[in-house]
Amino acid sequence: MTLRKGSNVWVEDRNSAWVAAQVTDFIGKQVQVVTQHGNKVLALPENLYPRDEEADHGGVDDMTKLTYLNEPGVLDNLERRYALNEIYTYTGSILIAVNPFTKLPHLYNVHMMEQYKGAPFGELSPHVFAVADASYRAMMSENRSQSILVSGESGAGKTETTKLIMQYLTYVGGRAADDDRTVEQQVLESNPLLEAFGNARTIRNDNSSRFGKFVEIQFDASGRISGAAIRTYLLERSRVVQITDPERNYHCFYQLCASGMDTEKYKLGHPSDFHYLNQSKTYELDGVSNAEEYSKTRRAMDIVGISQEEQEAIFRTLAAILHLGNIEFFPGKEHDSSVIKDEKSRSHLQMAAKLFKCDVQLLVTSLCTRSIQTHEGIIIKALDCGAAVAGRDTLAKTVYAQLFDWLVEKINRSVGQDLDSQIQIGVLDIYGFECFKQNRLVTCYLLKNNVVYGNNRLLHLLKGINKGRLLEVLLESDL
Repeated sequence: MTLRKGSNVWVEDRNSAWVAAQVTDFIGKQVQVVTQHGNKVLALPENLYPRDEEADHGGVDDMTKLTYLNEPGVLDNLERRYALNEIYTYTGSILIAVNPFTKLPHLYNVHMMEQYKGAPFGELSPHVFAVADASYRAMMSENRSQSILVSGESGAGKTETTKLIMQYLTYVGGRAADDDRTVEQQVLESNPLLEAFGNARTIRNDNSSRFGKFVEIQFDASGRISGAAIRTYLLERSRVVQITDPERNYHCFYQLCASGMDTEKYKLGHPSDFHYLNQSKTYELDGVSNAEEYSKTRRAMDIVGISQEEQEAIFRTLAAILHLGNIEFFPGKEHDSSVIKDEKSRSHLQMAAKLFKCDVQLLVTSLCTRSIQTHEGIIIKALDCGAAVAGRDTLAKTVYAQLFDWLVEKINRSVGQDLDSQIQIGVLDIYGFECFKQNRLVTCYLLKNNVVYGNNRLLHLLKGINKGRLLEVLLESDL
């Protein structure tokens, strides 16, 4: 960028991220600018971005039309449109949505869907229905499956956007042939169940999805919806055993602790009594009753065809995980060995074994020792307290992940899949990540010539690993 006196630029600002300014002088290697607020600021040339003085007051609906497509220009355009209640903006074929954090029913009614049905992409104002319609038309004209990626940080509105896309595809694709309920209704009916076991409070959002969800809408040759399936992946398993204040564990644990009769049956109490829940002091959500949510989760289980016996097993497993987390260890008599710490821990151990329906001594052996297969046979190695705790937590995470996968399979049986479908539209709702001083879940890494760049732990784990096994190794390591 060539700068001269009078150039219109964007300069970084502590309060507003970026602020409009104009170049007034050059002092050494720095540039002096005067902001729109009248403040004089010195900045390096590389930290300034060109600004279009003639920018449209209401912004542009497609940001490829911007004279300067840079970060401050994009943010300014989105702010201008948001001020006019325009929450959608294109960047080419990409739709950017700014969450208004309020209901806007007039934007998503049948009349609006009819407006976008068959309309060329870009002809009407930016809208999520336009993206869904373009995907449907491309599928029909090319006879090829399509995918829509919904991404953004926690609380950005990804799950709501996914629901709107399904709503539109149900509208243009018609009803399922053998069911009075639309596919959208069938999928949405399972939402309370998925949210109970897959959502949690984060610093950004009281009901944040902590797993990725790929909703596959299946169509027949005439473009009618013939089935659906939900694929889930990358459940945040670490949340089961470790949380930070003011976040929460998965909703189902708090619901179970407020369930009344089940609380007594499983020897539960207030969430503060359990290690997996009391690492954060946030036990309640504003305007949400854990007891009422427990009833809703039970009803959702009934809807998707989970029997009373199966429901009993589900909540028994959840209770066992909570008791498992309260088992503590103490150094044993032998070197690097461990034993159950005290009577309190032994009581939780016995309850966990009873709920898991396993032998108490076998559970102790699994927690305090490790079996190693060698050419000479099996060697039993004692574990120190740290390794025993790690093994306990790994067991809790694995059991919970298996339970979650089983629930998703039950949901898919309820929704109904068309295994013969040749064309589908997949909607990928990938959960958001937050930035912490310490983030145990690695969300970004670079691969180049089989060299991994990232934090030291990731580098150590993946050193020499082939790219093709990257995802498998990440899941095995449970970062």
